[in-house]
Amino acid sequence: MAVHRSLVIFAIVAFMAPTISLAMDYVVGDDNGWKLEVNYTDWAKDKQFYVGDTLLFKYNNASHNVYKVTGDDFNSCNVPSNNSLGLFTGNDKINLVAAGKKWYICGFTGHCNQGMKLKITVLDGTAPAPPPNAASTLLAKATNFQIVLGMTLSIAAALIMV
Repeated sequence: MAVHRSLVIFAIVAFMAPTISLAMDYVVGDDNGWKLEVNYTDWAKDKQFYVGDTLLFKYNNASHNVYKVTGDDFNSCNVPSNNSLGLFTGNDKINLVAAGKKWYICGFTGHCNQGMKLKITVLDGTAPAPPPNAASTLLAKATNFQIVLGMTLSIAAALIMV
C-alpha cells in the first residue's frame, strides 16, 4: 500500500512540474521594449501565449505608457479616460490569467496611430513541451519560487518512496 501511495504522489509531482516550469515571461518587443518604430504585430506573430504567461512592458515612462483596451478602442486608438486602466511605471508586468484576445496601446498622443499597439490571443491550457535544446532557456527563465518548489516536491517524493 505504501508503494502505491508513493507512486501516486510521484505521478502528481511529475504531472505538475512541467506545468509550473513552462509558463513564459515575454518582454514585449524583446530588446527594443515598448517604444515607437517597433512592429508589434511582427513581434507577436510567431509567439503562442498561454494562460499563466506574463507580458513585461519595458519603456521610458516619461514618454510612454500602457493601456489595456477593448478591440474597438484598439482599432480606433481610443485611449480610455479612466487612468486606472493604464500602467505607468516603465516596467509593467501583466499576468495572462484568462484565454481570449487581449489588446494594449500606448496612451500618449499619436503613439497608437504610429503603431505602438499590441494584439495577442491567449490560449487556454499549457504551452507544448519545448524542444530538448530549450531546456537551459526554461531553467534560466524559472523564478526562484519555481526552482525551490520543484526541488521541494522532488525531495518530498524521494523521501516518501524510501
